[in-house]
Amino acid sequence: MNLLVRPGILDRPALGRLLADIEAGKIDTVVVYKVDRLARSLADFVKIVEVLDAHEASFVSVTQQFNTTTSMGRLTLNMLLSFAQFEREVTGERIRDKIAASKRKGLWMGGNMPLGFKPDGRTLVVVEAEAKTVRAIHRLYLEYGSVRRVKDEADRIGLKSKVRQGVGQRMLGGRPLSRGHIYRLLSNPLYTGCIAHRGESYEGQHSAIIDPETWDAVQKQLAAQAPARALRTGAARPSPLRGKLFDESGVVLTPSHAVKSGRRYRYYVSRGSHSNSTTTNPAHDRSPRWRLPAREIERLVGDAVVVLFSSQAELARLARESGAHETQVSELFEGVENWKGNPLDVVKRVDLGAEEMDLHLDLSRLLRVDAIVVRYVIPVCIRRRGVEMRLVLQSGETGASDARIEPALVKAIVRARQWFEQIGSGQAQSFAEIARAEGMGRRYVANLIPLAFLAADVVASILSGTQPVELTTQELTKRIDLPLDWAEQNALLGFD
Repeated sequence: MNLLVRPGILDRPALGRLLADIEAGKIDTVVVYKVDRLARSLADFVKIVEVLDAHEASFVSVTQQFNTTTSMGRLTLNMLLSFAQFEREVTGERIRDKIAASKRKGLWMGGNMPLGFKPDGRTLVVVEAEAKTVRAIHRLYLEYGSVRRVKDEADRIGLKSKVRQGVGQRMLGGRPLSRGHIYRLLSNPLYTGCIAHRGESYEGQHSAIIDPETWDAVQKQLAAQAPARALRTGAARPSPLRGKLFDESGVVLTPSHAVKSGRRYRYYVSRGSHSNSTTTNPAHDRSPRWRLPAREIERLVGDAVVVLFSSQAELARLARESGAHETQVSELFEGVENWKGNPLDVVKRVDLGAEEMDLHLDLSRLLRVDAIVVRYVIPVCIRRRGVEMRLVLQSGETGASDARIEPALVKAIVRARQWFEQIGSGQAQSFAEIARAEGMGRRYVANLIPLAFLAADVVASILSGTQPVELTTQELTKRIDLPLDWAEQNALLGFD
């Protein structure tokens, strides 16, 4: 069976199906017009060739003659792909240079239309009805000096965000302004008649909505309040997903903590809603539905954002579904490439479920325009350990690794081996001597030493972070009588 394929990057669904068919033995030969019609990335093509070779499938280019079974043929092929990749990268650079040059001329290069303007070719025209909202926000901020109070007043007088058309004639916007939206309105130089690009402002070809005096006064007030905002942000930083996590019933998970042996452990907990419960026991109404270790869920969400940002095809698809234009998608790629922020900063909401985690990501930090919120669904499974619940990525669904390297567990194994070596070499005569040298209790040392006899494959799994989620230092040292036989260890610890 021969199959013609078209160009695309490696994570394109159609190409993925082709590779799956090759692995299933359904494809004998892949035929393309030119090699660069299959892939323009040398790294991507190498992966494709590896799949072809592993399953004894051949590759044919109609207009180019080479034999991939010889070293010279592979060299020729790699040279062709190198030039194709070079062409792709140069094209991208030219597009970015063109966008930068146009913005330096003050031209509008597309994207989500900000409140107060409408497009007119490569420039913007003021929409007076919306411009009144922009001016009102600036006036209120100078009056109140607080974005929170500005939002309250804006909600009271009915100020709304811009209404725009999304995919499939769906209308978006027209909602109360969020605090983040107000901050962007107050700090967007577009309203002064300028075009911003990579931290620089250039005189635009559109009219200003905000006069220079008002703009300068607002910027000075924002700058004066920045230290106070930074302090508040720092205080809340230990729980970056505060107010953003929701369980399957729509109940928000609130930050909580417990102190054990002088250490503080953070959690996100959701509790039953008293008003929606049929029980008459208030204590039962407030029992935890979800209890997630904070560091783990924050890492899981952050890793999911990183995985999405590393896949241009998936990111572009989600952005287009949210109403982004092609120019805006290109700017989004550039924003992702240059962005150095915390992945959790773009998270607007996370809906948790038994089988999936639904992320709502605000990409305005990357585009510096009106908010574009994309929805990113990730398959997960729930693991329970006592009263705690853990979410684990379903293997192979997102391209992310399931690795959960536990530093405390790795450190415990290292200590156990070091201490056992000290006993064996005669450097230490007893557990008590090691305990005194380390400033620890003898019982702790005695509980940890058996970890020196863990099976090699168990240790390898722990070092790579692929051990069962229930396997912790406490589980190994206090709740399990560890057998010396490696096969018995594997069975007991859940590796069979």
